Formats: sequence, C-alpha cells, structure tokens
Amino acid sequence: MSSMQSSPTVGSGITALRHAIAAAREVAGRTSPNPPVGAVVVRDGIVVGTGATQPPGGPHAEVVALRAAGAAAHGAELFVTLEPCTFHGRTPPCTDAIIAAGIRRVSYVASDSDPRIGAGAAAVLGAAGIIVHHLDDVDGSVAALLAPFRCRVATGRPLVTHKYAMTLDGRIATATGSSRWISGAASRRRVHELRDRVDAIIVGVGTVLGDNPELTTRLDSHWRPVRHPLRVVLDSRGRMPLDARVLDPALPGSTIVATVDAPAERAAALQARGATVVTLPGDGAGRVDVAAMLQHLGRMGANHVLLEGGAEVAGAFHDAGLIDEVHAYIAPKTVAGAAARGPVGGAGVMLMADARHYDVQHVERIGADVLIVAHAASACWWHKEGCDVHRDRWRSARSSPSTVILPSMWC
Repeated sequence: MSSMQSSPTVGSGITALRHAIAAAREVAGRTSPNPPVGAVVVRDGIVVGTGATQPPGGPHAEVVALRAAGAAAHGAELFVTLEPCTFHGRTPPCTDAIIAAGIRRVSYVASDSDPRIGAGAAAVLGAAGIIVHHLDDVDGSVAALLAPFRCRVATGRPLVTHKYAMTLDGRIATATGSSRWISGAASRRRVHELRDRVDAIIVGVGTVLGDNPELTTRLDSHWRPVRHPLRVVLDSRGRMPLDARVLDPALPGSTIVATVDAPAERAAALQARGATVVTLPGDGAGRVDVAAMLQHLGRMGANHVLLEGGAEVAGAFHDAGLIDEVHAYIAPKTVAGAAARGPVGGAGVMLMADARHYDVQHVERIGADVLIVAHAASACWWHKEGCDVHRDRWRSARSSPSTVILPSMWC
C-alpha cells in the first residue's frame, strides 16, 4: 500500500489509530499466514505515510508506512495496530526499520503472540531511545482483525466461522431436503463478501452430492480483486462424483478432498481431475477427524476458514468445540416438519447447563433477513489481548532454562 492520496490531519491518537485500522481492513484475508496489520506515520498532526501488511514475503505494515513517509518519518510518530516484530522471519525485524527511520514514538494496540517476539518491541525500541505507548482497543476492532492469526498461533489451527441460513423455526431445509433459497439475495451477497476474507471453505461430501456447489466467490463491482478460497471437501470414502463442479478445472482456486480410507484408484481419479487428496485420521466413526483436518490447514498457513457444510459436518465441529464464530442468517419464513433439519447435528449436549455459550457481537437487518454474528465466549483470541501463551512461555524460559520455546514457522 502506498501513501494516502491526501494527507489527513489527525487531532488525536484515536484518530490516527482509526486510519491504521482502516488500512488493516483493506488487506484482511490477503495476508495469511501473517495477520492483517495497519500502520500510519504522523508528523506535526499530519499523516505522512500509511501502510498495511503485504502478502507473505512482502514488507510488513510498518515498513510500507515508513517507505511512504520517506524523510518525513524522522522525528515522527508511528501508530500501528500490532506490536512491531523484533525477529527475522521472511523479512527483517520491523523494529530495525523503525530505529533506522528515526521515529520518535511508537504507539501500538495489540501485543504480538508470536513466540519469537522475546521481551517485546518496547524493550528493543526503548533501548534505542524511542518512546513506546500501548493504546487501548476501545471497541475491539483490532482484536477482531487479529483473532484468526491469534487462534492459529495459539492452537495450530485456523479460526472457524460457521455460516448458515435458517428459517424462523430453525430449519436449513424442508423435510425433502429443499433449501434454495432460504435467505434473500442481499444476504447471499454478504456471504460472498465473507468468502472474500477467508482462506478456505469447508463442506462435507453430502453438500456436494445434494447441491453441487462451485464454492467460489461471486462479487460484481467489488472494491478489490476477489479471492477464491481453497475448497475443502470432507469425503472420508471418496464418494465425490468426478463431474462435481468443485472439480471443474475452469474454476478459479483449488480443491482439497480430505479422506480417511478412499480406495487408491478413486483417489487417483480425483487427483487426475486436479484435486489434492489428503488422507487424515478418522474420528472413530470412520469420518474425517475435523481437528486433524484443521491442523493440516494450519500447517498450510490458513488463519481463517468458513464452515458451510450441512448439519452433520457442523455437528462434528460443534461436538469438538471447534466453532469460534457464528454467522446466522434468519429468514422470515417457516417450513415446519419434524424431519426438517436444523443447522447443527452431531451428538450435542445432554444438559442445557452444558450448552456452548456465545457473545452476540452484531445484529443487522439485511433485506428481509436478520444476521446475527456471535463469538465463542471461551475463545480467548477474541479478547483485547488475545492469548499471550507464547509471551508467558518466554518469560518462564527466562527464569527456568529447562522450558522449551517452540519456534514459529511463519512471518
């Protein structure tokens, strides 16, 4: 990202931070396995440079903003949404660039949970005479942007958003399986905007057999080139038809078929159609272990995945405690019928006291529908400071040499 076309005046640190958050939002869904970070350089109350994290291997937000500011960075203040990195990864430490540019003061919001951060940016910058100020994430905007990255760093797996559309009486299809369309056109466009921000879409083979979807991102006149996430189909025995749309070589993007014991000839046929076949452990019932599948995607560098499968797949994620966020589109219609399915199957819980709790973040009217966005209450990556387990581990290692610090493979 280059410098802003105009140079806005910022009257406070909060205003400068808003510019940095806006820059981070522009690259959300384009930086994995790195987090989307925004930075602005402010001199005499004027924004002289702004930047956001570039795709892996490219410069981080701070470096982009400093380059945009040029000589004006000397003696200026840097506002950034995430603590500047202090270590060599694919790129040199951002703290080195900040020191070299002559920045006077650095203000950042969130602490970096990467285990390589060591004592943190404040220690490195402070030793160079730079003032460091920790800003408050007043409305949680920064935490929301960083949650997928924090989830993957803390657990090794990407953050899971479960999206579904249901009727007022809680059905995702009629008793005969008819489901098109529950929600309206405006809601369906919003789903494609969500697809544009994730690394992968997960469905079960039942969805492929029943709906034969393309699982692509379809947005006309979008403000940036659309992203077609990796398509992941859970297909334990390799039942997916070879003429399924997700295997069409003309489709943008790529497809993974996750199996447990698919026949070798079937796996070869799927690979011949362009899919990547991945054999994973089973869950005891012969189905793909969803936790193992998420770990595989985490090793690939995925920060955020969208679960669009049917009730059976959603139930597997729910039972494993692997749903971090829910986007529920509720349409003002009813279908009734005892055989009509709800959005989440699986074993579930036996007592209401054991129900999984979510914090409602957003309620919005979209056309005739209502969208409810909720975060898993137990997921620490949604909180302002996230999960600083690696920082705590580093501190423990300083006092106990026997503590092992696990290295991170990304930057």
